[in-house]
Amino acid sequence: MAENKEKVPRAKMPEQDPDVRRRNFEEVPLGLTPEMAMKEASRCLQCKKPACVEGCPVSVDIPGFISKIVENDFSGAISKLWERNALPAVCGRVCPQEAQCEGRCIVGKKDAPVAIGYLERFTADYERKNGTGEVPAVGQKTGKKVAVIGSGPSGLTVAGDLLLKGHDVTIFEAFHKAGGVLVYGIPEFRLPKEIVASEVSALVKMGAKIETNFVVGASVTIDELFAEGYDAVYVGVGAGLPKFMSLPGENLIGIYSANEYLTRTNLMKGYLFPEYDTPIARGKNVVVLGAGNVAMDSARTAMRLGAESVKIVYRRSREEMPARAEELHHAEQEKIEFVLLTNPTQFFGDANGRLIGMECLKMELGEPDASGRRRPVPVNGSEYRIDCDLVVVSVGSNANPLLTNSTPDIALTKWGNIIGDPVTGKTSKKGVWAGGDIVTGAATVILAMGAGRAAANSMHDYLTLGW
Repeated sequence: MAENKEKVPRAKMPEQDPDVRRRNFEEVPLGLTPEMAMKEASRCLQCKKPACVEGCPVSVDIPGFISKIVENDFSGAISKLWERNALPAVCGRVCPQEAQCEGRCIVGKKDAPVAIGYLERFTADYERKNGTGEVPAVGQKTGKKVAVIGSGPSGLTVAGDLLLKGHDVTIFEAFHKAGGVLVYGIPEFRLPKEIVASEVSALVKMGAKIETNFVVGASVTIDELFAEGYDAVYVGVGAGLPKFMSLPGENLIGIYSANEYLTRTNLMKGYLFPEYDTPIARGKNVVVLGAGNVAMDSARTAMRLGAESVKIVYRRSREEMPARAEELHHAEQEKIEFVLLTNPTQFFGDANGRLIGMECLKMELGEPDASGRRRPVPVNGSEYRIDCDLVVVSVGSNANPLLTNSTPDIALTKWGNIIGDPVTGKTSKKGVWAGGDIVTGAATVILAMGAGRAAANSMHDYLTLGW
């Protein structure tokens, strides 16, 4: 039986043509049909000890939901997913499945692994378009109130889990829309905002209250939330403080942080200007510094905003680029150029202070550094110039100190991240938990959700049993 299943080729996701999509903001992958999903689901071996589940940070019952797809029971499949994952439509699109569940798939030992991410996306999309709109039933009310600060993936996970356990939850979001990095950071062509809104609305149906335009640390402190009657607090504010490179000329007009560039484009709808009154610079010759998923999002956004050329400048080689393979592949298909083993050294401006170019230095790879990647070493005398009128700096981000400055009794790392117990998410302050990028630094959506899941379990114990 297993032999026959392995002979079914892995489903190929239909996509927009690269030459068309590089100039629009519509979603790139088009999704599976029910027939394609059922055929792909039939490849699953239904292992007795499924390694794929061990590879999932939120421990989704992967064989369980896939078996429902095989049976044409799509409502049963979404129910299985919801048992462990409040954001399946999001995770099916942006999780690095190749390094997690699919990376552990037994079918992948001899063949392409089962397309778990495609199937998760299909199930969530089918429910959104054809389902009843029902949401999971919440537990019996405990009378406990929880404040969740930040509505990104970790905060939404905590909220969903605690609602299921019967607690009242209020989510405080600094921006005017809930979703955190899912709405301000990830572009429409990779994660349509209607999908995030749908996942958030499900939590509202379950009883979550959402306060937008509410900055904890400015509008109110954590201590004041406790004084208002909240029994526990979860901090999931992400790592939204831009990081720059401290190079000469970095203050020239035309140099953005990836954080601002993507927030203006995505959350503030800059790509729809003038329909939305959010101006965004549209460079002709754009350079993006960095090679993670955020850098790919920035480069692909610049192309869609009308750039004639977009270059990714990265100081290591292709093998060391941290972005997902799928994102690299999509970027190359969209005619984005990779300028590798290259590092910027300074920026040049015109008489009006506008960016006109940058100087770069060629690099070569030396011995591995602490990250395990080979360290880039400058090649003396190899300086050269790249003409550009827009640069997006995507070299990571730091913790925003606004909330932590108003909560001096929460212990921080030397980088300003909150110190949270790696198992429970407990902080040094009684009744306060933290997780996601504010603890780990910039990481993935699913790892933030895993931290939220662990924290919710610990918070439930505290709310019912005590610290």
